[in-house]
Amino acid sequence: MKRSLLALPLLLVALAGCGSSDAGPSEDDSDKRAVALNCLTEEKGVDARLGPDDTILLDGGNKAPKIQFFLTADEALSAQFEGNGEGAEQIGAALLFVRPELRDDSEQLLEDVENCLAEL
Repeated sequence: MKRSLLALPLLLVALAGCGSSDAGPSEDDSDKRAVALNCLTEEKGVDARLGPDDTILLDGGNKAPKIQFFLTADEALSAQFEGNGEGAEQIGAALLFVRPELRDDSEQLLEDVENCLAEL
């Protein structure tokens, strides 16, 4: 009985350490939108922010490219077939929407976005 009472504080200390915030990575790799945003802003230097409805908005403004995220690549493909991704490029579980008139002006931006999305 005394041994179990002595072991209890050690067990509690060990369990408390398991829940610390520095015990693992700070970014959840399963959150593809957060991983892509980090890649765009930190690695590529792109002006990007989280938008509504699982999107990332690029370079501000309403005419800028937009990335719409889905749970799976099949769901993204289905959205295109249903007419919800017309003109978008599917990259994995994301659809990249770019206005046709911006394609030539945004070549480096689009290359950076495609590279970040391809790494997911």
